[in-house]
Amino acid sequence: MFEVLAFVFENYWCGDACPARPALQRKLNAVGFDDDEIQDALVWLEELKNATRSAPPKPGVNASALTTEVAALSNLPTPAPVHALRVLTPAEQARLGREGWGLMAFLVSAEVLPWQRFELVMDRAMATPADELTVDDLKLIVLMVFWSLGEEPDALVLDELCDNRETRVGH
Repeated sequence: MFEVLAFVFENYWCGDACPARPALQRKLNAVGFDDDEIQDALVWLEELKNATRSAPPKPGVNASALTTEVAALSNLPTPAPVHALRVLTPAEQARLGREGWGLMAFLVSAEVLPWQRFELVMDRAMATPADELTVDDLKLIVLMVFWSLGEEPDALVLDELCDNRETRVGH
């Protein structure tokens, strides 16, 4: 499934550019992906689309510029208090693993993932069929959340998310 998601991310730079499900499925079949992986990825993408449709705007976005999303925002929970503590469930701990949690903690502390984005990433991480995610899988999930929201992380964060530590050359 992650190979399919990586292909979609690389070939359709933003979620709006991605073709409708039937056309995307034909394209993925033509490329040679396995039917089961395609189906898993398409369901995952559809659920991501639904989850991000009602996501609140990125912090700092001018609320007056939002028109149709205002009604959807009224159904969202109130923002988490500044000193809130998020405790991972045992299932979330097992899915992320120690290295995955380290990545998530870094992204939260660097203010790349405000709590709403963090929850979107956790939702999508728990929706994968993997027992434990690799760091690269988790990075792809984070990128796909940004992709679906039509946002791009800043250059340094994007570099970190696209970096492959195994092929990194020390300076």
